[in-house]
Amino acid sequence: MARMKAIQATGPGADWELVERDVPQPKAGQVRVKVQACGVCHSDMFVKEGHWPGLQFPRIPGHEIAGLVDEVEPAVTAWEKGQPVGIGWHGGHCGHCDACHQGDFILCRSEQVCGISYDGGWAEYVVAPAEAVASLPDELSFEEAAPLLCAGITMFNSLRNSGARAGDLVAVQGIGGLGHLGIQYASKLGLKTVAVGRGKDKEPLARKLGAAHYIDAAAVNPAEELQRLGGARVILTTAPDNKAIASMVDGLGANGRLLIVAAPGEPVMVNAITLIGKRASVQGWPSGTSKDSEDTLRFSAMAGVRPMIERFPLARAQEAYQQMMSGTARFRAVLIMNS
Repeated sequence: MARMKAIQATGPGADWELVERDVPQPKAGQVRVKVQACGVCHSDMFVKEGHWPGLQFPRIPGHEIAGLVDEVEPAVTAWEKGQPVGIGWHGGHCGHCDACHQGDFILCRSEQVCGISYDGGWAEYVVAPAEAVASLPDELSFEEAAPLLCAGITMFNSLRNSGARAGDLVAVQGIGGLGHLGIQYASKLGLKTVAVGRGKDKEPLARKLGAAHYIDAAAVNPAEELQRLGGARVILTTAPDNKAIASMVDGLGANGRLLIVAAPGEPVMVNAITLIGKRASVQGWPSGTSKDSEDTLRFSAMAGVRPMIERFPLARAQEAYQQMMSGTARFRAVLIMNS
């Protein structure tokens, strides 16, 4: 049996462990991918700390996978050996629940999550259901594509389904792993983009990424500044801070929508009067399917959206994770398998 290197969690709170394992064999309906790059995401914390209900250890994390099809189960006809592909958060669906019958696979009652429901991409090989696999465009390198399969799809897919139209005022709160992509997508989609950060030093980068306006939340009230600009059609909150998220609600305009894509650990308290008076709303957004991944990747390749990344070999996964969690990575940490 061939062997591979992988990083696994052995129990809640334990350090990541570099191990050798048997290369997994694809079962019915599955594809095996030889991983070239895999992003490190804040959601990997669910594995590290054992916070996901029903999580089984040991578990290999990783749901920002870019690589090459290595083997397909004989009944699978959609993929061929050698194809460049990716696998994101959505790791498969049942196909027969109400959500699946409506084609809303991301809300499948039995949804699988790559790197949580089964072993993920912090390894040299991964197997996944064929429906979880997305095609990669040639214009993107593996390391560029990897973060787009979670952070990228979350930003792009939430924005394109937000109701905002070209020319509308859209604010992106936070200029980090999610926010630096959200600013690019909003700008490339023709939205009047406002970046909200803390500190004047972040303004040059925000404008370089495509922001038409920058609001320094450390110096002014961002909601008041958004109202001076006419009120936001959409506010995309990318920092998992419940108080910071709640503070943005008053910046919404008529029929505005506050989109939460980074989950804080505490409840978000909002002013119902503000929502009622403006017919505004608060909504969460959970990534997307493999088709949404393909749309995100194609748009990114066409429009020139790229993640800012720091590269780490697989053996330095612990360091990459710590930098991501501390916020010192600029802005997405990516594990490179052949380095």
